[in-house]
Amino acid sequence: MPKKAKKNKIAINSKTTRRAFIKNGALSVFGISIIPRHVLGQGFTPPSDKINLGFIGLGKQGGILANYFTSKTDVQIVAGAEVWLPKQVWFKNLVESKYASHRGISSYKGVKTYIDYLELLEDKDIDGVVIATPDHWHAIQSIDAMKSGKDVYCEKPMVNTINEGRAMVDTVKEYNRILQVGSMQRSWDRFKKAKEIIDKGYLGDLKKVIVNVGDPAKPYNLPEEALPEGIDWNLWCGPASLLAYNSKIAPKTVKGYPSWRNYKETAGGILSDWGAHMFDIVQWFLDMDFSGPITYVPPKDPNAVRGLKMYYKNGIEMVHEDFGRGWGVRFIGTSGSMDVSRKYLESTPSSIILDMNLDMETIFKTNGNHYQDWINAVKTRKQPICHVEIGHRTSTICNIANMAYEFNETLHWNPEKERFKRNRLANKARYRVPREYN
Repeated sequence: MPKKAKKNKIAINSKTTRRAFIKNGALSVFGISIIPRHVLGQGFTPPSDKINLGFIGLGKQGGILANYFTSKTDVQIVAGAEVWLPKQVWFKNLVESKYASHRGISSYKGVKTYIDYLELLEDKDIDGVVIATPDHWHAIQSIDAMKSGKDVYCEKPMVNTINEGRAMVDTVKEYNRILQVGSMQRSWDRFKKAKEIIDKGYLGDLKKVIVNVGDPAKPYNLPEEALPEGIDWNLWCGPASLLAYNSKIAPKTVKGYPSWRNYKETAGGILSDWGAHMFDIVQWFLDMDFSGPITYVPPKDPNAVRGLKMYYKNGIEMVHEDFGRGWGVRFIGTSGSMDVSRKYLESTPSSIILDMNLDMETIFKTNGNHYQDWINAVKTRKQPICHVEIGHRTSTICNIANMAYEFNETLHWNPEKERFKRNRLANKARYRVPREYN
């Protein structure tokens, strides 16, 4: 394990003031969080015996995650925070209808909703929060949640800057919290089996890894549209720049994925969005969860969006390149190669995988349970499968990769000190000063 990095000089705090429309209660939808046993139906644990969850970010991804957590009998979603009023209503109806259906009752009312997530964090009955907001909010909201005594499930990529990641690691330790990052491929059987192939040496000595994920982030450039009713746009932007509103990055509905992932002000491009999955697999398979590459060499073409080469201290080369099979990873060793993704697990020669007698049909139907893993960790206080340091190190790769493409120069990184060698611009880019959004 590396030496402990120096504590961040950049404090990540939230001091959002309560807005008038929250104070008067006109835009908050209130329910009850404690439900009598007799209305639950047969075979259900009362809320007093459950882990109470609050959701921050009630859009498409929040709804997807709610589907997983409402199916569990040992947790209870009791609250949600969202700056879009229509999404508050949608999420509340989604969760309450599922609970009514699961429990065989005609209706269920038990989800409070807020515009300001700090209001949700004031509820001492909430044990943990699920954060599914845009990436630029992850660190501040996670840290605020942990300081308020809550455990955290944070969507990937965990953070948008390097120093935010280290601040989250420090906060987990200081407040003794449990944090799971949503890089859920670590819970999937196909990736666990692929790691066995690496660990047992079937590929020989690893020499190179090719990772195909999307493009690096680009500056925000969408034209301004009229701001619709029902959204607190200042709070949506929060610590990021106050951007010109455009429905592509913040649609009113939950259909499809919004494009905020493409822009450096709010995310790290699809390079980070999918890199949080695929670079994470490389880190895991190479046993580098507390480290990372030390050299990043961008392509010669300053406009290129593929071709970045990254080198680990042990000499293994990792390249951001399209090998023609969609988002995935190719491991190349002295005895063969292996391609792995959500859709395939194949080797060259094919005998490497055939000799393992894997039941491919079964492992491609089994995705483990990343969400229950977090709940179990909350109960036992043991580290989950994708803990905060893992999320930080994977996010660091994504962030440095974006920087290498943007600066178009070779970057030398010290994973132990978490600093760049002789590069003031890159060291400065490890953090961003949050915008005052009160």
